[in-house]
Amino acid sequence: MPKPLDRDAYNAYCKSLPAAFHVVQWGGAHVWKVGDESQSKVFAIASWGDRKYAGITFKVSEIAYEYLKDRPGLRPAPYLASRGMSWIQHHDEPGLSEAEIKDYLSESHRLVARGFSKRLKRKLGLDA
Repeated sequence: MPKPLDRDAYNAYCKSLPAAFHVVQWGGAHVWKVGDESQSKVFAIASWGDRKYAGITFKVSEIAYEYLKDRPGLRPAPYLASRGMSWIQHHDEPGLSEAEIKDYLSESHRLVARGFSKRLKRKLGLDA
């Protein structure tokens, strides 16, 4: 059975990604964005509440969305997926392993950052 990703591990991993910064908003959710003061975009959202598993939400490719959306412990992300966006929420067992969640968080970061202009990517060190 996969081990749940705790708040400290989630925040530490997201912080390790290039040009990532943290805000707490939307009722105490730990929101991670990529960018800077001129432009930023959300790539990960997590909220723990009273649950064992956090609701960890991340952007995925359309193919990954189709693969993940019906897996036990995962679901289309509330609000985002209902608006046609490819976002998944990990919310319960069995879900994903800690390593898999980290891989999807990295991919979400990459997918979101690729929408920036070449100039901003270069400024943020994301052009490699």
